[in-house]
Amino acid sequence: MFDPTQAAIREATPVVDRIFELEDEMKSASLEELRQRVDRMREDVKPVLDEVPEDAKTALNLDTKTKHAAAEQKVIDKLNEFIPEFYAIMRELNRRKFGKPHYRVQLIASTILAGGNKLGELKTGEGKTQVFHLPAALYGLTGRGSHVITVNDYLARRDGEYAGHAMADIGISVGIITPQASYRFVPDDQLEETKGAEAAAERKDLNVAELADMKGTNLIECTKKEAYSCDVVYGTNNEFGFDYLRDNMAYNLKNRVQPELYFVIVDEADSILIDEARTPLIISAPAEQSNELYERFASMVKKLTRDKHFEVDEKSRSVSLTEAGVEYAEKLLGVDNLWEDYKYAHHLDNALKAEVLYRNDDEYIIKEGEVLIVDEFTGRVLPGRRYSEGLHQAIEAKEGVEIKRASRTMATITFQNFFKLYKVLAGGSGTIITEAEEFGKIFNLESYAIPTNKPVIRDDKNDKIYKDRTAKFAAVVTEIKLINETGRPILVGTASIEDSEFLSGLLDKAGVKHEVLNAKFHEREAQIVAKAGRKGAVTVATNMAGRGTDIPLGPGVEELGGLYIIGTQRHEARRIDNQLRGRGGRQGQPGTTQFFVGLDDEIMRIQGGELISRVMDMTNLPTDVPIQNPLISRSIESAQKKMEGANFDIRKRLVDYDNVMNQQREIFYTRRYNILRRAERAANAEDESVKQKNHAEIVADIEDILLSETDALTAKHFLIEREDDIDRTKVAKDYLDLAQDELIAQAVHALFPEIKTSGAEAMVNELINDLPLEDIQDRLGQVTKKLVELKVEEFKTSLPEIYKITTLQSMDELWTEHLNAMGDLREGISLRSYAQKDPLVEYKNEGFMLFEKFIASINSQIGRRILKIQRVARQQQERLVTNEAQVSDILTGSREMTAGLDDLVNKGRQLEQRRQNLGKGPQQTVKKQGRAFGRNDKVSVRYSDGTVKKDVKFKKVELDVESGRATVIS
Repeated sequence: MFDPTQAAIREATPVVDRIFELEDEMKSASLEELRQRVDRMREDVKPVLDEVPEDAKTALNLDTKTKHAAAEQKVIDKLNEFIPEFYAIMRELNRRKFGKPHYRVQLIASTILAGGNKLGELKTGEGKTQVFHLPAALYGLTGRGSHVITVNDYLARRDGEYAGHAMADIGISVGIITPQASYRFVPDDQLEETKGAEAAAERKDLNVAELADMKGTNLIECTKKEAYSCDVVYGTNNEFGFDYLRDNMAYNLKNRVQPELYFVIVDEADSILIDEARTPLIISAPAEQSNELYERFASMVKKLTRDKHFEVDEKSRSVSLTEAGVEYAEKLLGVDNLWEDYKYAHHLDNALKAEVLYRNDDEYIIKEGEVLIVDEFTGRVLPGRRYSEGLHQAIEAKEGVEIKRASRTMATITFQNFFKLYKVLAGGSGTIITEAEEFGKIFNLESYAIPTNKPVIRDDKNDKIYKDRTAKFAAVVTEIKLINETGRPILVGTASIEDSEFLSGLLDKAGVKHEVLNAKFHEREAQIVAKAGRKGAVTVATNMAGRGTDIPLGPGVEELGGLYIIGTQRHEARRIDNQLRGRGGRQGQPGTTQFFVGLDDEIMRIQGGELISRVMDMTNLPTDVPIQNPLISRSIESAQKKMEGANFDIRKRLVDYDNVMNQQREIFYTRRYNILRRAERAANAEDESVKQKNHAEIVADIEDILLSETDALTAKHFLIEREDDIDRTKVAKDYLDLAQDELIAQAVHALFPEIKTSGAEAMVNELINDLPLEDIQDRLGQVTKKLVELKVEEFKTSLPEIYKITTLQSMDELWTEHLNAMGDLREGISLRSYAQKDPLVEYKNEGFMLFEKFIASINSQIGRRILKIQRVARQQQERLVTNEAQVSDILTGSREMTAGLDDLVNKGRQLEQRRQNLGKGPQQTVKKQGRAFGRNDKVSVRYSDGTVKKDVKFKKVELDVESGRATVIS
């Protein structure tokens, strides 16, 4: 039978042999000679890089990735030619710097991963951190960006600094991205000059071979853009994803921070690409919504009784009302029909889910009055993440904490679609193979099980199965006491925070000294885990908290049998159990693992523990006597496979739906980027011909948009068999809304001097009187071209900036509306299945129609906004201002509204500042004297020039208040 892993190892073996052949040569080379070799490789790859066209280097759509695949493969092939020499250099640097030259199996893994679009399963303790250095540094030679993804900010800083020590001496720069700050690595020979004598002295006392000594000594803060410009960049999946979204909301090219999504290697790939991929990244802003309904429904659902008023399906994690429940809910709400107002049904559904399915210290924790989501697979808090569609607010209402306003989505992407944008994707984890099918189908990645450096001698015992939770935990405490008396360190994995604290209480009563590691003590993670292998240590950890941090065994522990690992229940995914097991028995060390299972554990209850329960009843075994039977252990594994299959189907469905949105996102982001680039080239290009070319493209774009709008507004009023005066009147009225009356009159007069009537309305009516549709479109088209010509003449060199701000602002506002419309469609589309229709097909069809409508709205709005901006003379100075006091809104006001360029430029700056703050935490509501203003609240404000606006909607002046240009006075 064909084994892809063995085939890959056979292919990599000659390359690795060559690396070892170069060992003596590298040992005798000076650091300067090694650096020169690397510089030569950079030069050698440049001609191949030059064959990749510029448009292939944007991270906007998958089409460019496919279109230029052949050119990109040439780059990969060229880099792979460098592997023997380059890896030999890196291995020699590791020997000199850390005293840890790479093992053969590490080099095999690194060679396989360098081929791209591959994942490696490397068991815990096999040195994934060092393995990832090699392909990351190799692709860093291109200067296009080589990104390393870690699971949290602490690991990004730690591993980034460690990589700096491994790479900087040969001229490979390392940057680090975190939400709090960005850093670049400073080589030792530049440390004193850059950070001072104190930092240089501190560096001398560090043993950089130890990850625990990575304390930021060689890191210096820098801008995010500087960090991204480094050859190799470390950071978390969240921050890279949010930066991608923020870049595609930028109003200036210089504010885009990611140069390209080229190569990425994902540490803990199963956690990031599968577990965290269930929740998309969302940048949002507060929406207008009352919190009273959340509180009302949170109180109401407490009066409902399970099985009588609602039923719970734990397999699908859903809850539904019974007929009696619907009647009772209608009675409590005082309505005749619960489904008549969708708002009521939606709030009730969320309140029920929050009450029944989401538990404190399990799915979430409360910290400093805030509901924080806990990742069920890692036990880590997910900062800044919130449940969508009002569920988070429902949980806040249930817990009686401050309810943060619901949000409107401004930008969103799933991790699946984000990571697909990279030209080359690779990664690894201790548990890859069980999810190989999903990696293949979703990401088109091949998975390989890399052999261990030394044989695994850990003893994985059969599960001990007890009748219930009480008996199980009593047995766990007994086992811990027994093992602890020998001095052997114990690591206990629990499935939830609640379980970890329950067990901690039992251990306290039993007098067993221990440490607890869960989401509540996340900041102490590294310190707790580092001590977990010492003699006598007992550590209770939530699932895989501590992942990414080694558990070194203390003196004398190997003689005692190594780390003893206890699992307090089976997880629904086998790899989570395997990750816990993998904490022990690393690099040929001894170790033992033992799982304790209760028949009322979640997976047993959902997948049918009744059969085993009946077996126990038939054998009349006491509750404190376990069953240890391979057959039963296999039945548990079978239950896990079923759950994994069900979860994969859910994630696959999520991707199928998001692919619809992703196609739209790619079209939108590509158009937005092209507009931004064209505008900035027209304004700032040093080459005058480039300036003129892009200026002409802007004029042509505006003209095309307005001509299409002109044709559309005339065509919609003429039915096939009727062309009468009523239609012409409507056409004239609609056309007059395109621009100011004075401008339209000026254009008509210039083109058709024979029209002697005065006033724009009369002139347009005369212009199209008694003409058929084709002639009307022709005449109005001529006028439209003249309007554009007049505006171009009026704006002169200001045109690119006006075009950029008005276009991007229109696009972003309508995109937000479109995202929320698609969200509403997605929310209710499942009901189509009752009509024997495939909800996904229906979603695709209706989503396409919504997108077409969205594009049409963009074109309509852009044209109108540009034509309505005007120059206004003020205080004998020619300057662009706004008569904002006389108009209601640039988007929805009458045909008389105007806006000035200064206002638009300033608004662009404010929007850019807001974009940079998005995704960095909850948005704050503006307050005055303890009062928060909703977007539709009426306020009065005073501007810095003394101007006062009275009784305007807060949303009209929100940006001015936030920027400090205006102050709320009432």
